[in-house]
Amino acid sequence: MADGASNRGLGRVPVVGTAVGYLVDVLAQIGSVWVLILESLRWLGRAARGRARIRGEHLATQTVRVGVMSVFIVSLVSGCVGLILVLQMAPPLDEFGRKEVVANIVGVAILRELGPLIAAIVLTGFAGASIAAELGTMVVGEEIEALEAQAINPVRFLVLPRVLGTMIGMVGLAVISNVVAIAAAAFISWAVLEIPVGTFRDNMMDQVKTADFVTGMIKALVFGTLIGVIACTNGLKVQGGAAGVGRATTSTVVQSVVAIVIADLAFTAFFFAWKLN
Repeated sequence: MADGASNRGLGRVPVVGTAVGYLVDVLAQIGSVWVLILESLRWLGRAARGRARIRGEHLATQTVRVGVMSVFIVSLVSGCVGLILVLQMAPPLDEFGRKEVVANIVGVAILRELGPLIAAIVLTGFAGASIAAELGTMVVGEEIEALEAQAINPVRFLVLPRVLGTMIGMVGLAVISNVVAIAAAAFISWAVLEIPVGTFRDNMMDQVKTADFVTGMIKALVFGTLIGVIACTNGLKVQGGAAGVGRATTSTVVQSVVAIVIADLAFTAFFFAWKLN
C-alpha cells in the first residue's frame, strides 16, 4: 500500500512541474509583451519630441496592409453577424409583440461590443499572423542582426510602424464593422420582419448614446495595440528556422484572441461599474 501511494505521489510530480512550467512561460510572455510596449512608447515619445524619425511611408504601408486589405473579410463577417442577431432575437421579441425593438438591442450590442470584437478577431488571423511570420523570417535570415550592426534599432524601424499601423487600421475596421453590421441588420429587419427602415433607425438612435460608440473605439484601439505588440513579440523571438516561424504565427493567433477576450471582459466590467456609480 505504501509503495502504491508513493508511486501515485511520484506520478503527480510531472503534472505539477508541467503546470508550473506553463505558468512560467505565460508570465515570461506577458513580461516580453510589456517590455516591447514600453520600448515602443519610448521611441514614440522620442519621435514626438523630434529626437527620432518614423518614416511616414513605412507607417502608411503597414496601415494599408493591415487595414485596407482586411476590409472585405471584416465586412463579410460583420454583415453575417448583423443578420444572425436579428434572426435570433426576432422570435422571442415577437412573442411579446415588440419585434421592432430589435433595433435597440442590435445598435447597442454592435457599437459597444460586437463591432470591435469581430474586427479584432478577424484582424488577428489576417494580419497578426502575417506580421509574426514576416518578422520571424527576418530573424531567421539574420536581417535583424544586420540592422543592429548598422546601428538601426529594430523597435523603431520595424516594430513601431507595425504597431501604429495595426492600431490605426483596427479603429478604421471597427467603424466599418459597425456600419456594415447595422446596415445588414436594418436590411433583414425590413425584408423579413417588415420593420420600416425609418422605424429601425429611429429606435436605434433613441437607444444608443455617444458613449456606446466611444467605448467601442477605445476597445478597438487597445485591441489593435495587443495584436500588433503580440505579433511583433512572437516574431522577434523566433528560433529554430522555418518551424519556429510556424510556431510564432500559431502562438500569435492564440495569444491575441485570448488577450482580446480578456481585455474586452476587463473593459466591459469597468464600464459597467462606472455606469452604476
